[in-house]
Amino acid sequence: MSESGASAALAGLSTAGQWQLAWIKFRRNRVALVSGVILVLLYLMTLLSGFLAPYGPDHRFARRAYVPPQGLHLFAADGLQWPFAYGLTTSTDPQTGRTLYAGDAQRTYPFELFTRGDAHSFLGVQTTLHVFGLGGDSEEGLFLLGTDRQGRDLLSRILYGARISLTIGLIGVTISVVLGSVLGVTSGYFGGWIDELLQRTIEMLRAFPQIPLWMALSAAIPPDIDQVTSYFMITLILSLLGWTALARIVRGKVLSLRNEEFVAAAQLMGASHKRIIFRHLIPGVMGEIIVVATIAVPTMILAESALSFLNLGIRPPMTSWGVLLQEGRNLTTLYFHQWLLLPALFIVVVVLCFNFLGDAFRDAADPYTN
Repeated sequence: MSESGASAALAGLSTAGQWQLAWIKFRRNRVALVSGVILVLLYLMTLLSGFLAPYGPDHRFARRAYVPPQGLHLFAADGLQWPFAYGLTTSTDPQTGRTLYAGDAQRTYPFELFTRGDAHSFLGVQTTLHVFGLGGDSEEGLFLLGTDRQGRDLLSRILYGARISLTIGLIGVTISVVLGSVLGVTSGYFGGWIDELLQRTIEMLRAFPQIPLWMALSAAIPPDIDQVTSYFMITLILSLLGWTALARIVRGKVLSLRNEEFVAAAQLMGASHKRIIFRHLIPGVMGEIIVVATIAVPTMILAESALSFLNLGIRPPMTSWGVLLQEGRNLTTLYFHQWLLLPALFIVVVVLCFNFLGDAFRDAADPYTN
C-alpha cells in the first residue's frame, strides 16, 4: 500500500465510530467469517429442506432398512458416464442374520436434477419438485447417507430435522435475550429491593442442576398435545431457564454505566426510567448482549438435542437431530450402523461455528484492544 493510501486508512480509522471499528476487527477474523457463511447456508437449508431432501421425512422403503451410505459413480463397463447409482442386491449374513447390501452392476440408474417426488410445501405452496433424485423409472432409492431401521432416507430426515434443531435455538435465544436484557438492566439500574429480588431469583434458578430441571419440566408436558404446541412449549422451557447468565452480565455492566454523566444528564432533563433504560442503557450493553446471544444459541441446540435424545423433548413423528440420535442409543447401532450417528456431526459443526462467531464478537466488542 502506498504512503498516501496508508495515511488515508489511518485517517479513516481515527474518525470511525465504535461499531465501525468493531466491524473492521471482525472482518479480519477469517475463521469467524467462514463460520458465518456455513451458518447462513445451514439456515437457508432449513428453508429449502423440502427441495433439497430427495424424499419426505417419513417416506419408507420397506425392503431397504439399514442400507449403508451409497455413492455415485462416474465409470461403468463402457467408460465415463453421467453420475449414476447401482441397484442394490441383498444377502443374509449367516453369522448375525443381518441383511447385507451390494451394488448390482447390471442395474444402473442415472442421477437426475430437478426431479418429481414426494409432495412438500414451501411458503404455503404445495409442490413435488426436488433438487435431485434417481431417474430411469427407478423403484430404488438414492441413499447418500444411508437409511434407518424403517428404511427412511437419513439425509432427508437430517434436512427436515434441521428445521426444528436450528430454529429452536434462534427462537429460544430471542426470548432469553429479551428477558435477560430487560431484567438485567432493571436490576442494575434500580438496585435496592428490586435488585435483591431478581438476584435471589437468578440464584435459585441456577442452583438447580440444569439437565434434571429441564427433564422435569419437559416431562410435565402432556404427551398427547399436538406437535406445534409441543415445539413451542419446549422452546419456552429452554428460554425461561436460559436468561439468567445474560441478566448477570448485563447487570454488572449497568452498575458501572448508571453513574456515567450521560445517565445523570438524562435524569436531570426529566427523562423517564423507561426512556433511560431503552434509549441509553440497553444500547450501551448491546455488545455484551450480542456476544452472549451468539454463545447461547448452541447451548439451546444442545439442550433440545439432549432432551429429544432422552425422549423428553421433541417426539416422533416430529423430526429433529436429537430425535434422530435416538437410533444410536444401543450398541448394535454403534457396531453395525455407525452412519446413524451422522446427525451428531451436524450438531458439532453448528456448535463450533457459533462458538467461533461468539469469540469473534467478543473480540470485536472491544475494538481498542489488540
